[in-house]
Amino acid sequence: MTVGGRDADGGRDGNPARRSHSGDPGRRSHSGDPAQRTNAGRPALHADVVVARGELRIAATFDVGPGHPLAVIGPNGAGKSSVLAAIAGLVPLESGGVAIGSRSVDRLPPERRRIGVLFQDYVLFPHLSVRDNVAFAARMRGSGAAARATAEPWLERYGLVALADRLPSQLSGGQAQRVALARALAAEPEVLLLDEPMSALDVEIRDEMRTELASHVREFGGATVLVTHSPADAAALADSVLVLEGGRVTQRGTLDELRAAPATPYVQRMLAASAE
Repeated sequence: MTVGGRDADGGRDGNPARRSHSGDPGRRSHSGDPAQRTNAGRPALHADVVVARGELRIAATFDVGPGHPLAVIGPNGAGKSSVLAAIAGLVPLESGGVAIGSRSVDRLPPERRRIGVLFQDYVLFPHLSVRDNVAFAARMRGSGAAARATAEPWLERYGLVALADRLPSQLSGGQAQRVALARALAAEPEVLLLDEPMSALDVEIRDEMRTELASHVREFGGATVLVTHSPADAAALADSVLVLEGGRVTQRGTLDELRAAPATPYVQRMLAASAE
């Protein structure tokens, strides 16, 4: 699994110009330039997730097309982050399955799924520089110098060149988010999962960083799932919304469709509060 701060596939080349996955040799990216990728030929995500978390049983089935991000929104304890964790392979499925295009991944370990995860606290390695954090996936292959070279296009793309030698403790919240996102995307995942990406940021910079993150998500172009409490995040980052309450999907549609016909009191309250 390609993650923004946890683990990476030691068998994957993080070079944006070349992709060589264990068990999938010879696959290549659409472009060596991170700024030039499109969603052409990217696979869709199909998730049929049933998981148990304590006393809560969570069941959610949905598809996400490339270039059409989905926001999963709901109250605390609804099971939103558990859905992402199940897709990523971090918690076991009770039943159901996860597929990326025609490739079933629910029996694969996280590092072989080609799924990028940006956790809400970013979880950058504190002892590694920005450059080495971004280069982590390639670095696991054993060549430190080559891994650092593969990181350079991503450092440039995300405006991190001037910060490349800093440690995470020397970064602002917005800078840390960019590092974590660059790291998650550097190994070219097919699916991107974002777990409350705005929650670790100061309120004063959330609007700016929300706009910036939306641009990066659109540029990624693959199937993307966002977990959030915020309709503002959903509006900026996603094309449609799935509402999860008590482990069950209660509504799906665009924000305008939810406003026109809220299916539950929670949806009505959430949208009324966001309009104030």
